[in-house]
Amino acid sequence: MSLTLQTAGVVTDALRSPLEHAALPEDVVRAGAPSTGIRELGPFAGVELGIWEMTEGAAVDTEIDEVFIVVAGSARVEFVEPSLPSIEVRAGSVVRLAAGMQTVWTVHETLRKVYIA
Repeated sequence: MSLTLQTAGVVTDALRSPLEHAALPEDVVRAGAPSTGIRELGPFAGVELGIWEMTEGAAVDTEIDEVFIVVAGSARVEFVEPSLPSIEVRAGSVVRLAAGMQTVWTVHETLRKVYIA
């Protein structure tokens, strides 16, 4: 049975929920051979809620409007555009990203986050 948050009271284990991983395209990888997995939990109050994970390595990304909470792992997020100081994230970090931000994610330990986008 697939669990979603479309029904109130449904529980999803953000740490242990299985995610199918896929390798990232070569043109976005900057180091290693990272892969990502995602599990969409469905819409909630007009936004998408889900779980996302990236394995060790580095990759570039163009962000969407998002708030996320890291539940496991660690990474450095560098901001290319706009130019902002890089941040280190780990379990417990809450981060807000804006649409269009150009970032480089360097994952030190497989990073898992719960996102609202």
